[in-house]
Amino acid sequence: MRQEFFTAVDGIHHGWRAPQGDAPTVVFANSLGTDLRVWDRVVALLPESWGLLRQDKRGHGLSVARPVLTIETMADDTETLLDHHGIRRFAGVGLSVGGLIMQRLAVRRPEGMSHLVLSDTAAKIGSPDIWNPRIEAIRANGIPSVSAAILQRWFAPGYEATEDFAMWRAMLERTPADGYCQVSEAIRDADYTADLARITQPTLVIAGADDASTPPALVKGMAEAIPNATYVEIARAGHLPCVEQPAEVAALLQKHLA
Repeated sequence: MRQEFFTAVDGIHHGWRAPQGDAPTVVFANSLGTDLRVWDRVVALLPESWGLLRQDKRGHGLSVARPVLTIETMADDTETLLDHHGIRRFAGVGLSVGGLIMQRLAVRRPEGMSHLVLSDTAAKIGSPDIWNPRIEAIRANGIPSVSAAILQRWFAPGYEATEDFAMWRAMLERTPADGYCQVSEAIRDADYTADLARITQPTLVIAGADDASTPPALVKGMAEAIPNATYVEIARAGHLPCVEQPAEVAALLQKHLA
């Protein structure tokens, strides 16, 4: 398998693999409380000719934090990487908050983004009465104090009995609390409902059937508001289908980009 090159630009840790020939470049944006490794199982199943760009959000993984984070500044970070690597045409794939980021890029770069994939996300995710108590609890007592509740929403029933569960719990709990809270505030304050009709790219919308963070009905409602969108629900998956059902996600990506 062709390897990615991992480095940092402007403090943004990311993996990059150039495409071969006319193969597409896929740009990934991941969810709150995860780093770029959340895509490992999907990336391993994609054609070796494809270009790949995936990153750690600010305050997550190995990326340098910033005093203020918004969806707009996180979209700016992705554009910094696009410009640095000379990526003029790409498919955007966003998971959860990564989906909010990709919604912004779809509107900002209508000619540059060829296809859009939105997984387990919405134009508006949650409300202050949901986000504020979680943010306050984490600032006071750390992520481990709320991780059990978060993980219950992440995965389909029974996944907690697998050996992999401890790995994802560790990823979540090792996320810097400040970074987690900053991104939570960015999600809380974002509402791009009015912009869904401006998305012109062929769009694949994915929902995990057991997602308790962005329930299928919410995700499907977003899909219905995007002019050229197809909705697919994945069984035996919660908020992270790329982790629980990577083969199905990879197959959907290949079909969508064909």
